[in-house]
Amino acid sequence: MLPYGRQSIDAGDVEAVVAALGSDWLTTGPRVARFEADIEAVAGAPAVTVTNGTTALHAAYAAAGVGPGDEVITTPMTFVATASGAAMLGAKVIFADIEEDTANLDPVAVEAVAGPRTRVITAVDYAGVPADYDRLRKITDGAGAILIADAAHSIGSTYRGRPVGTLADLTTFSFFPTKNLTTGEGGAVVSTRPELVQRLRDFRTVGSVRDPQRLRRTDEGGWYYEVQEFGLNYRLPDVLCALGSAQLRRLDDFKARRAHLTARYDESLADVPGLRPPAGRPDVDPMRHLYPVRILDGRRREVYDRLRAAGVGVQVNYIPVYWHPVFEDLGYRRGMCPVAEAFYAEELSLPLFYDLSDSDQDRVVDTLRGILGS
Repeated sequence: MLPYGRQSIDAGDVEAVVAALGSDWLTTGPRVARFEADIEAVAGAPAVTVTNGTTALHAAYAAAGVGPGDEVITTPMTFVATASGAAMLGAKVIFADIEEDTANLDPVAVEAVAGPRTRVITAVDYAGVPADYDRLRKITDGAGAILIADAAHSIGSTYRGRPVGTLADLTTFSFFPTKNLTTGEGGAVVSTRPELVQRLRDFRTVGSVRDPQRLRRTDEGGWYYEVQEFGLNYRLPDVLCALGSAQLRRLDDFKARRAHLTARYDESLADVPGLRPPAGRPDVDPMRHLYPVRILDGRRREVYDRLRAAGVGVQVNYIPVYWHPVFEDLGYRRGMCPVAEAFYAEELSLPLFYDLSDSDQDRVVDTLRGILGS
């Protein structure tokens, strides 16, 4: 089975991990700080590493002060963690519809539901294409809210010449194996605001504070620390950070290869009837994480089943979040975001990853053409 996404591990990655295993530090050591500095160099803002992309979102919402009585506006076209991280802190999640072409959060739809209880607006860079952050920023500023970017798909992308990581108040990354780079499991949050970076660091270390300038009691001894707000243990170990730093050194190559494969898909599928390739945007330079086509005429399920039977591991990204029973049980109903639901009914993600060969990609295209032409 040809997967729709997978990691790329080379000898340099293995050497970095082995060196970490032979060091004095397996966790909370120097490789954590090094990886955070490496992320900052790419993302453009200070980074705090965490255990995965889901905990990155949870930490970002906690740093933003999300709690009961708050509303968080986000897209339904995402993995459930974008919404559940806010819901678990007691917020009400408001789903706004998506842009028909990019599948990103639609600023017009966001503006229609923003109100006095809006605490956070969270965009998702679907498939690696950054959302329209300038328009979203105007809405958050007007509402006195915080802007979060779920950039699990888009590290390495730029928006109007600015790197992802500088576009929102808080930006979250995922380093799962199918993402643009991997640490096995892992994630990070970056922020342009120092006070939010500090809150992130406290939260991911169970809320513990050791800085003498911040302690309430300063005469207890060198062992002393305080928990001033609740947090969780979301620390990413040195071993995984070593892998992350090694992977980041290959990020330009990862991006170039994904761009090459995307261009080949664009050319090969441009004239296929019953299929709609993904849209681009002139003001972004994306790191393409997914290649999401739309299968027309109600044939998505058939095409999915036949491709997988032929050994092509396609995927669907995503089920609208509020369709999940956990949100149904809270009163959310189908039909809330018709553009997102129409997109879901047709979306199919084709294989796209660094080690995908041109010949394997040709097999994907030929198989898909054969199915759609039958």
